[in-house]
Amino acid sequence: MAKESAARGLNIIRIALGIFFLFEAIGKIPWFTNTGQLVQMLNGYLQHAVPVAQWYLKTFAIPGIPIFARLVPIGEFACGLALIFGFWTRLAAALAFLMALNFLFAGSAIFQYRFLTNPYGLPALGSLLGLAVGGARLPWSIRG
Repeated sequence: MAKESAARGLNIIRIALGIFFLFEAIGKIPWFTNTGQLVQMLNGYLQHAVPVAQWYLKTFAIPGIPIFARLVPIGEFACGLALIFGFWTRLAAALAFLMALNFLFAGSAIFQYRFLTNPYGLPALGSLLGLAVGGARLPWSIRG
């Protein structure tokens, strides 16, 4: 009985996070034709970033804008659908975790107290990590 309750709880988290990532992806569709929003966001991060995040932004994120502007919405869309339908839940959750961690690191959010209370921060990362670890073979899933 306890395992069934835990599985139902993980399913609720899985579906909610899937919807979250799906709508995050929809909001980034304009990035395909205009990288300006991503440029503006990353430059804003750069102004207030801690030194290690500044290095990351200057070395990888900002030079990679033409690629990331396409990969991020595709990745969020794919992870969102996979989580909603329970298709490769653990892999989708792990990839979504890495994408979210990337933005939180680039914006220096993980180095601030508010990371602990920011819904994009610890609650989302913790839920994704929980699914990456324990999200295999959940009921209501297409495939583990």
